[in-house]
Amino acid sequence: MSELKGGFTLPGEAGYEALTLKMAEKWGADVIRDSDGTELSPEILDAGYGIYSTICIIRDHNEWAKQNLDKQQQSFLMTSPQIATENSMVIKLMENFYEEQFCINDTEESQAYWQVYDRTSEQEVSYSNWTYNQEQGTIEIAGITPFHTYTASFLAFRIWEEISMYNHVTNHWDKEHLMQIDPRHPEVRTFMKEWLTNWCETHPHTTVVRFTSMFYNFVWIWGSSEKNRSLFTDWGSYDFTVSPSALKEFEDKYGYALTAEDFVNKGKFQVTHMPATSHKRDWMDFINEFVVGFGKELVDITHAYGKKAYVFYDDSWVGIEPYGDRFQEFGFDGVIKCVFSGFEARLCAGVDVPVHELRFHPYLFPVGLGGAPTFADGGNPTEDAAKYWVSVRRALLRAPIQRIGLGGYLHLTEDFPDFQDYIEEISDEFRMMQTYHRCGRPYVVKPKVAVLHYWGRLRSWILSGHFHETYMHDLIHVNEALAGLPVEVDFIDFEDVKSGCLQAYDVVINAGKAGDAWSGGDAWKDADVVSRLNQWVYEGGTFIGIEDPSATSGFGTYFRMADVLGVDKDKGERVCHGKWSFAIKDAGDMLPEGYQIEKREDMYLTDGNASVYVAHGNTPDLTMHPFGKGMGVYLGAFKYTSANARMLLNLILTATGCGCDLYLTDNPETECAYYPAAKKLVVLNNSAKEQKTVVKTETGSISFELKPYGQACVNLA
Repeated sequence: MSELKGGFTLPGEAGYEALTLKMAEKWGADVIRDSDGTELSPEILDAGYGIYSTICIIRDHNEWAKQNLDKQQQSFLMTSPQIATENSMVIKLMENFYEEQFCINDTEESQAYWQVYDRTSEQEVSYSNWTYNQEQGTIEIAGITPFHTYTASFLAFRIWEEISMYNHVTNHWDKEHLMQIDPRHPEVRTFMKEWLTNWCETHPHTTVVRFTSMFYNFVWIWGSSEKNRSLFTDWGSYDFTVSPSALKEFEDKYGYALTAEDFVNKGKFQVTHMPATSHKRDWMDFINEFVVGFGKELVDITHAYGKKAYVFYDDSWVGIEPYGDRFQEFGFDGVIKCVFSGFEARLCAGVDVPVHELRFHPYLFPVGLGGAPTFADGGNPTEDAAKYWVSVRRALLRAPIQRIGLGGYLHLTEDFPDFQDYIEEISDEFRMMQTYHRCGRPYVVKPKVAVLHYWGRLRSWILSGHFHETYMHDLIHVNEALAGLPVEVDFIDFEDVKSGCLQAYDVVINAGKAGDAWSGGDAWKDADVVSRLNQWVYEGGTFIGIEDPSATSGFGTYFRMADVLGVDKDKGERVCHGKWSFAIKDAGDMLPEGYQIEKREDMYLTDGNASVYVAHGNTPDLTMHPFGKGMGVYLGAFKYTSANARMLLNLILTATGCGCDLYLTDNPETECAYYPAAKKLVVLNNSAKEQKTVVKTETGSISFELKPYGQACVNLA
């Protein structure tokens, strides 16, 4: 392994030239990059490595931004609900918001979009009933109903770029706050193109321009109180893309006007994990078209100077949509994704670009995202890196990634030589995996899986953020399990179902809370969707429902797929009805040691024909229900663990009648991947303990003893 080099991007630092070049050699780096707050010295630039230069096109232009304050980016904000005790009241607009992040845009064109709402009746208060007091920053409302609740929605400039704000606070930077400018304005687009042209001319060493995404950050609204600093965040939200000029352009193009309420949505905002309104989908398409169109102009400038253009698929990624129809128009040469989990690696690997790169964690900062020490007293970055690597590694066996790397301040690793050694170890592991993928695809079992949710392919492998941010959604746990399983996976939406896509799949998984985007919400009211799925299962398909699959109101069953699943959920209407009794059926090897299924309340059997494998009391938690030639499988809950990932695979194989046991480990704490073209079998230990496991191959069974988090590889030729 030590002879393998390349595929590694190292963060360098001026002032630490010897360390930078030492770690470049140790970790087999072929590229050195700058990180936020760092620079590369001539000694590093001239050392013979490829050079990544990081630019964030919308920030670091404070001098220009100060002369063009009306060109800053904006967002709609909604005040906290306030109960009126009289027929008039005063609302302080910025009372609950972080004044270092926002300031009121009180221009005439902005105020045309402001709204005041009676939230008790959900009626808008007429413009004639309220006035804005600029000096006080308040809205004064008259002629209202005592003891009704009121809110005000207004446009605010975002005066501190959020990622800079986070880095500033985390690292205790003592420097000027970075502002952000909005390319929706023609003057900003002209400035950006001139700036990028000059930048390319003055950075001859740069081989790759790493765009820190494009123009609009994921939404992150900070509050005035330290007790609730993060009021709202959603990695897939479009709330930070709005401005009066954009709203006017939208109205001209689509023929109708959007309001503040279309964005604030009663204070819930337009979160990714809920089905979108038609207005939101139009706005997303509108922003995507703009981001791709102008983004392509910047990529073209980069290419004109002989440099490659990579996009960092985090931070200001909104509007990029790498699984959208327009993404190829950018012309990016590569995509970079920071990863904590396996599904994020699969997200990156599936994007249609030549080069896919993962930025590993822990980031080289003194503290991590949660504020716990990393490269500081009390931190253990080696242990952190091992946990992240094990989560990502299983996905890397399934889908090829060309590059890995780190970000942050390299000098912080000097006090952690064990971390330096561990990165050397995993970079060698990664490069070995690359060699297998170059020979051909890994072996997969026969059943092909589709994950069905509202967003479908547009949000393949994506939820509302990283695993640690959206862990509460069962689907993210399903995605994490699937990321390393030997199955082919696609993501489909309800229009795909109606267009006849089901024949390409053996298994459809629908997992989510009632009404959310992952379960599907009102999409299940479409009878055509239900009948097509019913027929597909009847003819031999397998439908796996998790938590509240196909849940919607207004029908005889709460789960629209209840007849297929053989179970349904009682929302209170059936408390007087009898329930089928059942006996627990022996699951055999289907349920591995250590599996866990959280109990669900109010579930019942619909016809008594489902086999119940797990239950608590008289409530079924895991069932299989024959339906024609196919099968309905219900799982009350799913949380990712190694044992539960194996349980999901076993359910897929059992329900589809696939008796395959080749190239599977017999220990759920371990996994393997076989590369037929390379004749290589790779076995992983996903646990912090030593593990023994056996893999059955076409030529016989092979036993392995693996150290904690260990990996073994054998040649089957």
